[in-house]
Amino acid sequence: MTLSFSLKNILPILALILGIASIVAPRFLNVFVAIFLIAFALVGFGLLR
Repeated sequence: MTLSFSLKNILPILALILGIASIVAPRFLNVFVAIFLIAFALVGFGLLR
């Protein structure tokens, strides 16, 4: 069994971490959401793998 770490595999984990962090520190929710959306868009366009 091989583990491949691409951004498509990491995005759900990142979403979970950012979701928990936004509960702990709601002041930074906008920053967390913005970073996640930018990363998701870049993966969707194929600019990041």
